[in-house]
Order: sequence, then C-alpha cells, then structure tokens
Amino acid sequence: MADADPVTDLRTAGAIDVQVEPAKPRRRWGRLALMFSVPLLIVLVGAYLWITSGRTVSTDNAYVSQDKVAVSADVAGRIVEVKARENQQVRAGDVLFRIDPDPYRIAVSQANASIATAQVDVATLQANFRGTNADIEAARDAITNAQEDYQRQTALMNSGFTTRARLQQAQHAVEQARAQLANAEATAAEAQAKLSNGSAVPGTAPAIAAAQVQRSRAALDLARTVVRAPVGGTISQADRLQVGQMMITGLPAVSIVANGRSWVEANFKETDLNKMRVGQRAEIGFDAYPGLKLKGHVQSIGAGTGSEFSVLPAQNATGNWVKVTQRVPVRIAIDEKSPRQLIAGQSADVSVQVQ
Repeated sequence: MADADPVTDLRTAGAIDVQVEPAKPRRRWGRLALMFSVPLLIVLVGAYLWITSGRTVSTDNAYVSQDKVAVSADVAGRIVEVKARENQQVRAGDVLFRIDPDPYRIAVSQANASIATAQVDVATLQANFRGTNADIEAARDAITNAQEDYQRQTALMNSGFTTRARLQQAQHAVEQARAQLANAEATAAEAQAKLSNGSAVPGTAPAIAAAQVQRSRAALDLARTVVRAPVGGTISQADRLQVGQMMITGLPAVSIVANGRSWVEANFKETDLNKMRVGQRAEIGFDAYPGLKLKGHVQSIGAGTGSEFSVLPAQNATGNWVKVTQRVPVRIAIDEKSPRQLIAGQSADVSVQVQ
C-alpha cells in the first residue's frame, strides 16, 4: 500500500498536468484581446468625439422667463376690499381689489350739478338773445318816430311856426334812437356768440360740453376704483394689498405672471457665438424636472453683454486689467408645450445645434 500510493499520486499529478496545459493558450488569447480592445475602444471614442465636436454649443447659465405685468391703481384712495391672493390663478377681467368709491361718487354728483348749471346758463342766454331782438325792434321804431318828428319840425321851421331849439331837439332824438339801435344790435350779437357752438362739439353749447367732460372723467375715475386683472396668469407679490392701506396712483400694487408665453434667456460665452445664428434648433433641459427635454430654437441674440447693461459696468481702463470672457444673452423660444408647469426664474440647460 505504501508503494501504491506514490504511483497513484503520480497518475493523479499527470492527469492534472493534462488538464491544465490546454488552458494556457486560452489565457494568452484573452490577454491579447484585452490588450488590443482597450486601445481600439479609446481610438473609437476619440474619433467619435473628434467627428461630433463643434456641432453644438451649450450652457447651464440659462433661466426661464415669462411676461410679468405690474398692476397699479389709476386712482388714489383707501383699499376697502382685496380679492387677490398669492399664487392665485386669475383670468383677464377678474377683480383684484377695490378702492373706496365714495369720493368719486361725490365727484360724479358734482359734475351732474355742473351740467345742470350750464344748461340753466344756456337757457338764460337764449332768453337774453330773444330780449335783444325785442330791443332792436323797439330801437327801430324809435328811429322811425324820431325821424318823422324831425321832418315835421323841419317843415315847421321852414314855415316859421317852430323854434330852432325844437328842431335841434328833434335831430338829437334821431341820433339817440340810432345809437340805441346800434347798442341793441351789439348786445344781440354778443348773446348770439355766447350761444354759438364750436366746430369741435357741434350741436352742444361749450359750457354744457365742458360739464359733460367733467362728468365723464368723474365716472371713469369711479369705474377705476375697481382694479381688474389686465391679463390672465398667476398672482405674485400680493402681500402689499391690505384692507385700509392707501393706494397711490402709479405705484405697483401686485404682479401677475402671464400664462401661455415662456422662453429661456440663455447666457452664452462670447466665444460660442461664432457659428450661432437665429433659427438654429435647440434643446432645453430643466434642473427642476430631470429627464424633461423640450425643443426650441434661437429667437434672437442680444445686442450687448450682460456687464454692458449692468447698473455698475466694469471699468477696464486700469493697470491691473484682466480679460474675462463675457456672456451674451440669447433668447431661446420654446417650440412645444411643456407637460410640467414652467416657473419664471427656473434654471435650465440649453444646447444649440450650430451645424
């Protein structure tokens, strides 16, 4: 048994040698394939990057923009009712808040009283004008009587039956009657002029027209005490609306982010603009919605860099000037409707196909 064991061990060892020796070439071929495949893969990737390089330019310095309308009151007054709430959806024409209408109702009543006063004045002028016509007729009759008396006194003077003083008195009466006629005609002309209508408001007396304009203005101010949404959208910055607060004309009271129109304001490096043109296709991604990609196109390229329109532009006329690559705003139009709500100011990534 002691002699058999070594033989068995040798046979076993031989069998092991037979099984191991064929596996060695396989290992060598695997190593060779690995040695050649890795460089080949690197070459292919490099060739792909070289071929596709320069086809797109991209930036992550981009933000969603939307139309924002600042709503202010056209009349001053105290707020008595507020219907707008933060982030509330409103439609065009919805009531946002109301201003105390009582002072403007009083203004409308005062304008109505002015119209009535102007109508009374016009009626008085018409009556005066009719009175001047009667004065003219009376003055003409007085002239006729005075002339007849003067003619009689002239005949009597020629016959020697009257005095020269009486003749001069009759002549003076004729002159007075003619002066009265001239005054009556002048008064009538003045009354007629006051009743005349200008070419701007034909058919209406100027005084009445002025009072009507005042009433229209007062009625417009009264209507403007109800402030409505000029566009549909989402209410923003509504905290400034409080009941009892005094509104000042022209002061923004609330903002509305308009619905239905969004675009992306992308700030590209100036070195990326060489091949960029209006109309080129773009792809837009959003940090808030991973996986969402929207199609768009270059709508316009800004006329100046961001620093050029800043409040405090950079002053480069110094000895320690360092050149910095500038950013140019490029407006990217969104060509398809987003399945998710786009919020003004959202961060976005834009890639533009320049070839």
